[in-house]
Amino acid sequence: MRKLLACLSLLALSLYAYANNAKYVNMFLGSSGDHGQMPPGAAYPFGMISVCPDSSPHQHGGYDYAVPEISGISINRISGAGCNGSGGNISIKPLLETQQLSIIKGTETAHPGYYATDLSNGIRAELTATVNMALEKYTFRKDCSKIFFIDFSSSFDDRNVKCYYHLISNRTIIGWVEAPTACAKGKYKLYFNLTSDSEFSVLEKNKENLHLCFQNDLKSVEMRIAVSPVDQESADEIQKSNSTYSFEEIHSIAVSAWNKKLNKIKIKGSTLEQKRLFYTFLYRIYLSPMIVSSTDGRYKGTDGIIYSSKDFTYYSSWYIWDAFRTKFPLLCILEPDTMRDICYSLADVYRTGKNNWATQYESVPSVRTEHSVIMLLDSYQRGVTDRSCLSLAYPGMKKEAISLPMHTPDQKLESSYDLWALGKIASILGKTNEARLYSTKSDSLFTAVWTTEFKTISKDFTKMRGNGLYQGSRWQYRFAAPHYFGKMIELTGIDKLNDELEEFFEKNYYNQGNEPDIHTPFLFNRLDAPEKTQRTVRKLLTDDLQIHLYGGNGEYPVPFIGRAFQDKVDGLAPEMDDDDGTMSAWYIFSSIGLYPVVAGENTYEIFSPLYDKTIIQNGKSRIEILTKGRKTYNDMIKRVKVNGVTSDKFCISHEKFQRNCKITIEY
Repeated sequence: MRKLLACLSLLALSLYAYANNAKYVNMFLGSSGDHGQMPPGAAYPFGMISVCPDSSPHQHGGYDYAVPEISGISINRISGAGCNGSGGNISIKPLLETQQLSIIKGTETAHPGYYATDLSNGIRAELTATVNMALEKYTFRKDCSKIFFIDFSSSFDDRNVKCYYHLISNRTIIGWVEAPTACAKGKYKLYFNLTSDSEFSVLEKNKENLHLCFQNDLKSVEMRIAVSPVDQESADEIQKSNSTYSFEEIHSIAVSAWNKKLNKIKIKGSTLEQKRLFYTFLYRIYLSPMIVSSTDGRYKGTDGIIYSSKDFTYYSSWYIWDAFRTKFPLLCILEPDTMRDICYSLADVYRTGKNNWATQYESVPSVRTEHSVIMLLDSYQRGVTDRSCLSLAYPGMKKEAISLPMHTPDQKLESSYDLWALGKIASILGKTNEARLYSTKSDSLFTAVWTTEFKTISKDFTKMRGNGLYQGSRWQYRFAAPHYFGKMIELTGIDKLNDELEEFFEKNYYNQGNEPDIHTPFLFNRLDAPEKTQRTVRKLLTDDLQIHLYGGNGEYPVPFIGRAFQDKVDGLAPEMDDDDGTMSAWYIFSSIGLYPVVAGENTYEIFSPLYDKTIIQNGKSRIEILTKGRKTYNDMIKRVKVNGVTSDKFCISHEKFQRNCKITIEY
């Protein structure tokens, strides 16, 4: 069996370079400075581990391509989380704590499931991962120091970090670390088992860290760090269950897992850069949420109690605040079974205790859970979950609705969205009176705030953060309630709203660097002007002279000119975070010609894709998107056919994707 596995591992590695989409992933895209905050760490799909060097000083994801000096190599992080980031635990530095260590630029290499680099002290570091274990292999050049500094208290945010460790042999250290979630709004605790393949001695030991030394004649040392949020026994079991597999075999398994995910979508008719962007962003959406169940199905609830489930795999690490708009609708297409488990996990958070950001008993680094009610409604509407999931969450949703934020105009718009979704859920559950109550509250709230704050355009609409708005202008938030776009048409008139939306783009008031308005290019479809959606999206994806006035946090001192998505280390626009796959999913949808304008409905807008052909295979159905008769990218769509039948609108319902579906776009 071992020989067979070894042969399969070698075969998978040889096929990796030739027969799959993983080879197009640029692991360093968006990893430089404040251009995405996307680290290149070795990870496993939906895994707890992202093992990577930490730049000194670090960015939100720990790593900055432009900063060679590192503080060590840590096991976890979130992509584009904001604040100080979250993660950065159990840092290993193959050098004395006080000595400087750097990456030798030009030697770095990475692909999904793997990262490697030469270090300035003559050591080569290679990293790979399972769902819950980091593998770090250090190969020594002759006469290299064999001293390692291990910091169990390391964290990107060092507020209130706690740790404990215990040496149980000259190969194994066990313990736990407790660290803050993003913006220190909550905390999480991980039990760990760190095991080396060679014996070590302890040079110096402190409460939170220690120096280890290995024998001088060693050519390499491998350290494996297994983690579990459940208990020490679970971490020990993870270490034991992987002990018979070599580094190369686990690397091969990770590569195969990534290939399986990335081969779910095939595109034809793209440029090389477009293909690299596409598969890089597809890779990014699989980094979270994270599987945090133990091997026997136990998980830690947000009340700190350990539960057991045989009905679903428990996930954690939430960034619903932005990801409900794009990432989770995309996972509903690509991963319906996984999305069911994700939804039940989130519904269980409503049962065990939910805060808008994070609780004091998280399993892993996490960010925000606002708008979870919309995400759960959306997943139900797209057919990946059922009424029992909504029923589990509903009592917590009602409690949450009492304290929705209402201080600023943008909060009122967003709260109207939550109440709208809650009204829909109440109706699905047969709670007619409560459905009417929440729907009426939502309608009244939206109408009051939109007519007074956003209907009549004035000169101050271009000001970022004006009137207390959060990271946006009144122009951008004007369209930030897509669930009531029909009401906007009623209040303004379709022709006038069309002209105003066109002005919005012509004067470059659109902000690709933040999420409140990222659905606006697709609203033209709902204004009976699909050609404008086509032109606008095409410009955003391909125009090298696109003018951007706004970044994620404010107006640029000097406008940024260029595409917001490029195949470079600084490939996202300045100040533009990926926000845990939100922007990545936006790019994927925009490039294949589908977009879920309203999270909570089951439709997608159809427009001209970048590619001649897209094939999506999710294990249950096959979806094809084909272009016919297109000679140039500027050709306008004449008609759309779904399974050979002409559609009267440029949109499609998700139920069409639950069986084989062929969309033909004719020009």
